Amino acid sequence: MSENSSNNAQKDEHKNDFIRNIIRDDIKAQKQQQIVTRFPPEPNGYLHLGHVKSICLNFGVAKEFDGVCNLRFDDTNPTAEKQDFIDNIENDVKWLGFEWSGEAHHASGYFGQLHAWAVQLIEQGDAYVDLQSPEQMKENRGSFNEAGTPSPQRDASVEENLALFNDMKDGKYTEGKAVLRAKIDMASPNMNMRDPVIYRVMHQAHHQTGDKWCIYPMYDFAHPLSDALEGITHSLCTLEFEDHRPFYDWVIEKVGFATPPHQYEFSRLNVDHTLTSKRKLKQLVDENIVSGWDDPRMPTVAGMRRRGYTPEGLRDFCERVGVTKVDSVVDFRLLEFSIRQSLETTTARGMAVLKPLKVTITNFAEAVSSWESLKADSVNARFDDAAQTLWLTQPNHPNVDMGEREIPFTETIYIDQGDYEIEPPAGYKRLSPEKPEIRLRNTYVLAVTEHITDEAGNVVELKATIDPTTLGQNPEGRKVKGVIHWVSASQGVSATVRMYEQLFSVEDPSSVADVHQALNPNSLTELNAVVEPSLANANAGTRFQFEREGYFISDSEDHSTDKPVFNQIVSLRDSYKPA
Repeated sequence: MSENSSNNAQKDEHKNDFIRNIIRDDIKAQKQQQIVTRFPPEPNGYLHLGHVKSICLNFGVAKEFDGVCNLRFDDTNPTAEKQDFIDNIENDVKWLGFEWSGEAHHASGYFGQLHAWAVQLIEQGDAYVDLQSPEQMKENRGSFNEAGTPSPQRDASVEENLALFNDMKDGKYTEGKAVLRAKIDMASPNMNMRDPVIYRVMHQAHHQTGDKWCIYPMYDFAHPLSDALEGITHSLCTLEFEDHRPFYDWVIEKVGFATPPHQYEFSRLNVDHTLTSKRKLKQLVDENIVSGWDDPRMPTVAGMRRRGYTPEGLRDFCERVGVTKVDSVVDFRLLEFSIRQSLETTTARGMAVLKPLKVTITNFAEAVSSWESLKADSVNARFDDAAQTLWLTQPNHPNVDMGEREIPFTETIYIDQGDYEIEPPAGYKRLSPEKPEIRLRNTYVLAVTEHITDEAGNVVELKATIDPTTLGQNPEGRKVKGVIHWVSASQGVSATVRMYEQLFSVEDPSSVADVHQALNPNSLTELNAVVEPSLANANAGTRFQFEREGYFISDSEDHSTDKPVFNQIVSLRDSYKPA
């Protein structure tokens, strides 16, 4: 073991999940020269939250123990795979902060060797060509209480099987007319060992190999052999592959490897109100229930990235969830907690009014005219007489290294509708007829003198005054409780703000047969908001904390300075505390 490997192992000693403990034991026993893991997605969809856990584990342990991690595409089914999926998977892994060893691998790059090994199995008497129909094979497979029925071709000669398999390769069979099966045990209590199919006919061009092949290996055959070819030492899979491990080991043993890989299973990531079935996620896209694989409500990495989630937050979440062999359901609020933690010290502040209520400051000109003589030393401002605008310079964040921006203060502003109530509920601490004064963030104390309602009794405008002596300070004896945010009506910019709830209203959407019945009708709400100019002028993909509202990101697809669009990332706070 190298010195770096020893140091990394000691540094991560606190991570005592069973997989890392196995690796530590293997290192101590000097079982391998180097730890080699892999992340092996099938390129038939976009990566989702469950994949993030696998990525963090495979790349994480490789880094911790001075090993390497391969990225391999298990691309054995050309009918469901696309180059677009490959490109997005590579981008997702990089965005999450990981680098794979060397070039990305493809199971399709091993097709020639996999075919040779299939021929080897036939020659050893460990595989045979079956000419039964798919329906006959299914019927003859048996059940958990009943042994399967052997195929009529199961005991054919090696020569006959070699000829039939060659005919399959040469395109003499249509799809479903012939398959190559491993010859194991039709009475095995493990259904995966009842002569599983290892090659099938598919007259379909492959995105990597073109028209070279019309037979393709099954995933369960290609996967272990690809692991062995790449020298994988620890093949880490989720628990649903536990029943497949006997076949994994059988294939490796029958082909023969001096240092075979070993498969270890860990629990998959289950999060409440979240769906990670590729098939059902594809249904959401195909039926336009969502706008695409990168819809911010989707649990795909692309969707979470567009939503504004951070790679740091996702990695922290996976570390908090941990690695076990016991399936459980994780509270979605833990994910939000990790994302919120990653945003708190890294996002610039800004003011956005999501539900605007107009406020006219009736003494604006008089009050602001004396601002220079009355302002506090801490106030950095300038007055534009032509535009009748007081420009206030404020830090983007309490961390002064994040710079400053100018905020326009004008005669007419917007505050949030929820910040004024004619009949406030108990405990209400904002504006009301009985409590007409409050401080406007970064500026003056404002006092409401009149509220104007429409025919339905809704407040549509406030008339108010500002105290010129309170710019950036509280004069002695002047006590005002409460601070609210605001945006200039004339200098602010209209913006679309997308507010999100979870896509599914039921805790376990996978348990609902019809995905439509699990949908949350309030998963997306679009608000016509007003934001300060610095927010509108931001580049697409910039994260902010909207003061008193939450964390938001300028949308990577739809945002522009003349038509700003922001996606809610996560609320500002939550009562949830991780264990």
